[in-house]
Amino acid sequence: MLPISRREALAGLAATTALPVLSSSAIAAPATDAQANALLDSVADHLLRLYPTQATSLGVDKGALASLRSELPDRSIAGQQRLARTVRADLARVEALDTSRLSFPVRTSVEVVKYAFRTKLEGLAMPYGDAPVAGDAWRNTPYVVIQNVGAYIDTPQLLDTDHPIENRADAEAYLARLAQYPHQLDGELERMKDARGKGLAPPSFLIDKALDQLGIALKNTQVGGTIVDSLVRRTKAKGIAGNWDARARKIATSEVVPALQRQIAELKAERATASDVAGMWSRPHGQEYYRWALKASTTTEMSPDEVHRMGLEQLAELQGRMDPILKSVGYTQGSVGERMQALAKDPRYKFSEGDKGRAEIMAYIQERLAKIRTVLPRAFHTMVPGHLEVKRMSPEQEPGAPGAYGGAGSIDGKIPGKFWINLRTTDLHSRYSLPDLAAHEAIPGHVWQGEYANKLPLIRTLLSFNAYSEGWALYAEQLVDELGVYDDFPVGRLGYLQSIAFRCCRLVVDSGLHAKRWTRQQGVDFFVQRNGSNPLEVASEVDRYCSWPGQACGYKVGHSTINRLRDRAKAELGAKYDLRAFDDAVVLGGNVPMSVLASNVDDYIARTRA
Repeated sequence: MLPISRREALAGLAATTALPVLSSSAIAAPATDAQANALLDSVADHLLRLYPTQATSLGVDKGALASLRSELPDRSIAGQQRLARTVRADLARVEALDTSRLSFPVRTSVEVVKYAFRTKLEGLAMPYGDAPVAGDAWRNTPYVVIQNVGAYIDTPQLLDTDHPIENRADAEAYLARLAQYPHQLDGELERMKDARGKGLAPPSFLIDKALDQLGIALKNTQVGGTIVDSLVRRTKAKGIAGNWDARARKIATSEVVPALQRQIAELKAERATASDVAGMWSRPHGQEYYRWALKASTTTEMSPDEVHRMGLEQLAELQGRMDPILKSVGYTQGSVGERMQALAKDPRYKFSEGDKGRAEIMAYIQERLAKIRTVLPRAFHTMVPGHLEVKRMSPEQEPGAPGAYGGAGSIDGKIPGKFWINLRTTDLHSRYSLPDLAAHEAIPGHVWQGEYANKLPLIRTLLSFNAYSEGWALYAEQLVDELGVYDDFPVGRLGYLQSIAFRCCRLVVDSGLHAKRWTRQQGVDFFVQRNGSNPLEVASEVDRYCSWPGQACGYKVGHSTINRLRDRAKAELGAKYDLRAFDDAVVLGGNVPMSVLASNVDDYIARTRA
C-alpha cells in the first residue's frame, strides 16, 4: 500500500468536521485586547483538553480543568484527526481577528499562535508519526514509537514525577490514568501498523534500540515497577489509606503488560523488513518531510544545503578559538578534534566509575549551578527563582537518551523544573563539559527560560519553538562564559566552546543524514574526528537525529539569530545598549519563532531610543 500524498492528506483534513467555535470567532470590528485574550484563552483550553498531561505538568489541572488530572492524551488515529480538526478550527478563529488596535504583547501572542498552528497543520497533513502542538512540540518525529518516542517512556515518567498525590482524589486520578495507559499504547499500535502499511518503517538500528528499551519497560511492569511503586510509596507517605498496591498491580500486569507485548510484536514485524538506511531521503515523501521538519525546527526557510554550509563555516570559526586554549593547557599536537579526544582521556577531568562517580556528578552539578547563580544579576534586570530538581533518567530511557535534558516546572512552582541527567555510565560526562551542560539544561538555560514563559498567558506557555528554546539554551551557555565563570577554569571554557561546536556539527550531520545520504557511521565519525566528541555520547546523538529529523538544527540557528539581533541592538543603540535590558527583551518576550523574536527586539530598540 502506497502512502497517501500530501495533497490527499490536506484534502482529508479539510473535509473533517470542525469543532464548535466560541462566539469570539465572530469578531468583525477591530478586536480589543480583552476580546483577543478571551479568544486565546479558549484556544489554550482546547489544547489542554488534547494534552491533559500538560495541564498537570503546568499545575493548572484544577477548578474547571480538574477532570484533566485523570486523563491521558489520545495517541490513536482518531486522536490525531481530532487534533488536526481542533487546530484548523482554532486557527480560522484567530486569523479572523482584526489585530490593528491590539497592544504589542497581545498582537505578538496572536502572531505566535498563527505561526505555530499553520506550521503544525502542514506536518499533520503528512503521513508520518507526530507533529505535536503543545508540550513536547519540539519533538517532531516520523515514527510513532521508537527509542526516544512513545507512551512507554512518557506516561510512567509523568505518573512518577509530575502527577501529584496529595489526597485520595489524586490517587484515584493516578489509577484512572494508569487504566488508560494500555489504551494509549494500543492507540500507538494502530498508527504503527498503519505506518508500516505505507512503507514508513524506522531504520533497523533504531528498532533494535526501541526493542531493548521496551523489553526493560516490560520487565519492570511485570513486577509492578515504577508505575505501581510510585503510587504505593506516595500514598503511604501521605497516609492515604486504600488497597493501592493491589489495584495498580492488577492494571499493570493484566492490561499494561499485554499492551507492551503487542507493541514489541509490532516492532519485531517491522524489524523483519527494515533497512539500515538512516535518512529521510529514502522514505516515501521523505525529502518533502525533511524540508518541513527543518522549517518546524528552525522557524526559518533554510534549505538543507544552507544548513550544512552554516555548520561547516561556524565549526571552523569556533575551532579557531579553541586552538590557543588547547595550546595554553599543554595540548599542542594534532587537530583540534584529536586534541579534544586526548583531553577527554585526561584522568583529572574524569569521574569515578559506578555509583561513586554518579554521586560525584550530582554533587558537581550542584556546585557549578551555585556558582552560576551568583553572576546572573549582571545579565538580567528581571530575575526568576530557578526552582530546580536534578534527577537521574529512568532505566527504560537511558539507553536511547542524550546525556541530559531539562525544562521548567509548574506555573505555581509546586512542581520544580527538572534537569534530567543520563547516568547509565559516568564516562558520558567530564568535569570540563558538565558545567556547560548544567547551564544549558538548567540555569540560565531551559529551566530558567521556562519560568519566564510560565508568567505569560497560558497559550504562550503551551506553545514553544525549538529554535528559540534551544537557541536560548546555547545563548545561556555563552552568557555564563561572558560573565566570567570560566576565567579561572580554561578547560571549562574549552568544554563550552566544544559544546557550541558540537551544535555546529549537528547542522552538518543532520542534513548529511537526511539530505546528502550519509550513513549513520559517517555521522558518528564526523563528530568524533572533527569535534573530538565522546563516541559513547554521539552514537545516541546520531540515532536521535535519525528519529527526530531537523530538531538538532534548531540549536545553532536559534543561537546565531539571538546573537545577530544582539549585534544589531548594540549597533543601533550605542551607549544606550544594556545587556540586562536586551536579555530581558529576549526572555520576557516568551518562546517565539525567529521572525517574532526579531519584532520583539525591534520593539526593545524603539523603546530604548524613545
